Amino acid sequence: MSSSASSHTLLADLGGTNVRFGLADCTQSDPLLHDTVRRYRVKDFGSLAEAIRQYHSDTGLTAKNAVIAAAGRISDGETVKITNNPWSIAAHKLSDELKMDWVHLVNDFAAQSMAVILLKQNDLVPVGKLALPDIGAHQEQTFCVVGPGTGLGVGGLLVRDGHCSVLQTEGGHAGFAAHSPEDIDILKYLNGKFGRVSNERLICGQGLVNLYDAICAIAGQKPDDLLPEDITERANNNSDPICVRTVETFAGIFGSVAGDLVLTLGAWDGVYLTGGLIPILLPWLGRGHFRERFEAKGRFRDIMEKVPTQAIMNPEPGLIGAAALAVIESGRPILAERRR
Repeated sequence: MSSSASSHTLLADLGGTNVRFGLADCTQSDPLLHDTVRRYRVKDFGSLAEAIRQYHSDTGLTAKNAVIAAAGRISDGETVKITNNPWSIAAHKLSDELKMDWVHLVNDFAAQSMAVILLKQNDLVPVGKLALPDIGAHQEQTFCVVGPGTGLGVGGLLVRDGHCSVLQTEGGHAGFAAHSPEDIDILKYLNGKFGRVSNERLICGQGLVNLYDAICAIAGQKPDDLLPEDITERANNNSDPICVRTVETFAGIFGSVAGDLVLTLGAWDGVYLTGGLIPILLPWLGRGHFRERFEAKGRFRDIMEKVPTQAIMNPEPGLIGAAALAVIESGRPILAERRR
């Protein structure tokens, strides 16, 4: 592969822990060039520009344009302070520093939402019995994309008359709504620890630990000093009843949160579940608690039972979505080409 090409766009998927880079070739039907993908730890670099230079050095690949999908609220399309890491980014400053023609910043879940246009069937696993409809099969469709990783991301995909647009939200920071006596006890514990309790305090990697601590306190047990992966490992090998209960509770609360998002966004066509925890937690999501609480919306239960949920298993949805946005930026009608 040549070191640069006019049709190539640099892609970045920037979260709280990792940043992933790759190139998109906007002339291709599958625009993400998978052999260009590299991952770096945020803590190893002082800035995004420094990490990009390392990517250039490691791969010999460059581009004159960039789409940066960042885990934070984009202000005026120009700046972002990453929610769970210390970096701040200004698009024009970054493009000047790296001598690029342009840099576009988007919320990471805007990219995750756009990714579903390019995903293949083998990238997806149903959670529950329902399959999602084809994107673009109807003139109007609304989907929600939600996922736990370092934080909790929320986005929306709107399909209108053959065109796609995304909703960039910070829905993960909406307040946690307790729905059961156990939820209320958990909320009381976390409220005492944090004050306001957002959904992200429960539904993310650290949220697993927060839930574990809360359930230990409710049970009158002293918690071990566990990482999220310790909790899921103990749950999966059934060696710790509290960890099993924690993961089951996580799946149920995640279902409630996802169902609330359907009601809020009007995402009646379906929900895509994404994020770094999904492949690990998928068996627990499929065991009943997720769908049970997803559907338990009172007078809207009948409708919610018809809303499909599907897990994204592709490891690079952020970069795939950034590639889709790069294609749209190039002027190609991505949805029309997908449906040929």
